[in-house]
Amino acid sequence: MRNGGQLLVESLVALGATKSFGVPGESYLAVLDALHDTSGRLDFVLCRNEGGAAFMAAAWGKLTGSPGICFVTRGPGVTNASIGVHTAMQDSVPMLLFVGQVGTDMRGREAFQEIDYRAVFGTMAKWAVEIDDVARIPEILGRAWTTAVTGRPGPVVVALPEDMLTSLTGAAPLTGPARVAEPAPLAEAVEEALALLAGAERPLVLMAGANWSAAGSAALQEFAEASDIPVVAAFRYQDQVDNGSPIYCGEAGVGMPPHVKALVRNADVILAINTRFGEMTTDGYTLLDVPMPKQTLIHVHASDREIGKVYQPALGIHAGPNAFAAALRPVRGGWAAWRAKGRADWEAGFDAPAQPSPVDMVAVTAHLRDVLPEDVILTNGAGNFTVWPNKFFKFGPKARLLAPQSGAMGYGLPAAVAAKVAFPERVVVCFAGDGDFQMTCQELGTAMQAGAQPIVLVLNNGIYGTIRAHQERTYPGRVSGTTMENPDFVMLARAYGYHAERVERTSDFPAAFGRALASPTGAVLDLAISPEALTPRQTLSEMTAAALKAKRA
Repeated sequence: MRNGGQLLVESLVALGATKSFGVPGESYLAVLDALHDTSGRLDFVLCRNEGGAAFMAAAWGKLTGSPGICFVTRGPGVTNASIGVHTAMQDSVPMLLFVGQVGTDMRGREAFQEIDYRAVFGTMAKWAVEIDDVARIPEILGRAWTTAVTGRPGPVVVALPEDMLTSLTGAAPLTGPARVAEPAPLAEAVEEALALLAGAERPLVLMAGANWSAAGSAALQEFAEASDIPVVAAFRYQDQVDNGSPIYCGEAGVGMPPHVKALVRNADVILAINTRFGEMTTDGYTLLDVPMPKQTLIHVHASDREIGKVYQPALGIHAGPNAFAAALRPVRGGWAAWRAKGRADWEAGFDAPAQPSPVDMVAVTAHLRDVLPEDVILTNGAGNFTVWPNKFFKFGPKARLLAPQSGAMGYGLPAAVAAKVAFPERVVVCFAGDGDFQMTCQELGTAMQAGAQPIVLVLNNGIYGTIRAHQERTYPGRVSGTTMENPDFVMLARAYGYHAERVERTSDFPAAFGRALASPTGAVLDLAISPEALTPRQTLSEMTAAALKAKRA
């Protein structure tokens, strides 16, 4: 006989979970007690806020392909964690959020911290469920794990009533996960897709998702290179294709370069693999007409619910990305100049002017491209600063990017901590704006306790940059609510045991970053950035002047 907490934890170990992230709560004490006996098999990373814990679990799912595990308490705990659930859903990554719940004898009375989890998370998560019967833990947990990793991966929320967790049962724990083969495409569908591509004048591959295997990515790259077809990554998935390949032409995301817009808009045949067609990848649904695009669209996805959700394809193929890529063979056509121009335009994008700032991020990112190891992991949250890791870094086949499609501020630091927990031997660099950093900077304490301290670059310009940019374009010269007074980030980081420095000049960055790389306790570099350097090619003053001129016209 074992209680529900023990049955849950033993089943998670059997499923392959090795790390979990969370903030303790009295509503799931039986689980915490069971975790006491799994040290070294299923460890609990103690976090400082449930939002940070959920971000870590979402990042773990994106980085490893295995569900990120998060434990939080009911009510306030789970509402804090909801930001990570939303992020995991928009990123299409597997995650399991376990939430303590009031006892079954109190449910429906608005008991202390009670929430109806099915109602609250029904549209936010892939599935939300509550386990009422302790004997059903293996059944429901097995379904939750499989749901999280198959089709379009996503988060599952599992509510755990307190009395259910303490009840005894003779039910046996799970012995392992279900083995579900990735859906493969019909041979005739592949042939039709290849025929459509062969008949194109300007073909394009648009790829997305974090559930690519090494073999699947290699197969897609081999096909695109042999066919000389340009490849564009969907929003924040540029790490899923080797940027050094001549077929890679950029990312369709926030701040989309004009040449990427032209590639998508002017393509006559688009092979979209694993893409969910979000707002950012389609430039606000303007690059393809809704619901019938002018481009001939071939949409391949492991979830039938994504095919035809926004755009009606000329050919929809219900198949996983890796199985589909393995079925491709090269096609030939007269589009070499089309691909070459896309590649040349992407390369030219790195030639940005010197920035009007004490620390010039054009020079900083050029230095980072030279010195970072090939298996570096970059992370970021949300803000104008994300242009630097997203548009000024070249991701090789071993590098990774953890960045939220949801545009969630504060994601970068917890994601970096999760990455160091997963791969302590790898260099992990978090890019954070000063506003973004302060959303989750308390997770420096999590990193300190877990011995998982990344390098954090705080781009400190004293403003909420993205909102200021929109503000100046819409209400030029009327600054309201977007200027910050910040603490001493160096003192803050040192209090958490980090090596920390303030970098006042571009010329000081290489040596400072060298010291950061050498630090055994991670590092926080506080970079002096001028508010004027808000975008790589337009200053804040130029933005305001252009908006004022437009209003006068």
